[in-house]
Amino acid sequence: MTTLQELLPGGATLTERDTPRRRAARVLKPARTPAGVAVAATVAAALSLTAAEVVAALLGGRLGVMPINKVASLAADTRWSHPTLLSGALVAGALGLVLLGLAVLPGRARLVALETSDPRLVIGITKSGLRRTLRTVAEDVDGVQSVRVRLRRRLIEVTVISDAERTGAMLRRTGTAVGDRLNGLGAICAGEVVVRLRRRSR
Repeated sequence: MTTLQELLPGGATLTERDTPRRRAARVLKPARTPAGVAVAATVAAALSLTAAEVVAALLGGRLGVMPINKVASLAADTRWSHPTLLSGALVAGALGLVLLGLAVLPGRARLVALETSDPRLVIGITKSGLRRTLRTVAEDVDGVQSVRVRLRRRLIEVTVISDAERTGAMLRRTGTAVGDRLNGLGAICAGEVVVRLRRRSR
């Protein structure tokens, strides 16, 4: 289980629209750190190498890391309407839109938010931890041999594997046990519980 805390800056107060679900989605939203680091490192390396080549050329030397002369002559001989230049511009624009989308659109949270009595405290449990917890609870039901739990967007799918003759009551008890465990944890974004049966192959 992972615990995160976020105090509102500047002593701001919570509004009525700042529900636990909204607050958890904002706090537990994954950061775009890998994409930002990759872009920043690429741009910094390219600009540093270019600056080093330009300074070396001004001083009468040459590093040979980047073909500045070839790039300059190619730029002087290429028109703006050249297909290669237009294709490169389209690719750069598309890549920029993808990066903007990564920055603006929220990613899928790696944690499932849990209810707390303190409105300034956000607690989340990892999805793998929630799956293990629900699987353990479901496997304690009589007649259940093994369980597989999948967490979907708005659905928790519990697949019960059993070779029992009467399974209706067992499935109901499994659904009740999983639901009670979710309520005990206070999972906010857990979703609806669906229990399915799969017969063990003989």
